[in-house]
Amino acid sequence: MFFIIGISDGRKDLNFNQMVICSSCGQYGRYTVYMTYTALSLFFIPVFKWNRQYFVQTSCCGKVYRLNPETGRRIVWGEQLEIQPGDLEPLSGGWQSGQYYHRVKRCMSCGFSADEDYEFCPKCGRRLS
Repeated sequence: MFFIIGISDGRKDLNFNQMVICSSCGQYGRYTVYMTYTALSLFFIPVFKWNRQYFVQTSCCGKVYRLNPETGRRIVWGEQLEIQPGDLEPLSGGWQSGQYYHRVKRCMSCGFSADEDYEFCPKCGRRLS
């Protein structure tokens, strides 16, 4: 008899929406909350999870924040709450907590959005913000 056991990192998007005015770019957007974790899987089914961390990403500019763990757990349990600025710790682009975060650039003229690091819009040629 043999067992298939593995350790992997995972991400779970949480069922949470909050409309906000972004403190980073000043645009109207919403918070998307997700949890990252490390899991021990048995036959490809996660059995144990640890190293849970909670993050918030804005829909307007893609800014990522680390969320207070207690607030994150309350969201997982299904509580209806509002994320306060004190619950967020801003993360800069780059490698943070084993995950790579980047900023989505959006053309204010034509609406084209790009994950790549373009200085000018490939669609209309204007400077990306």
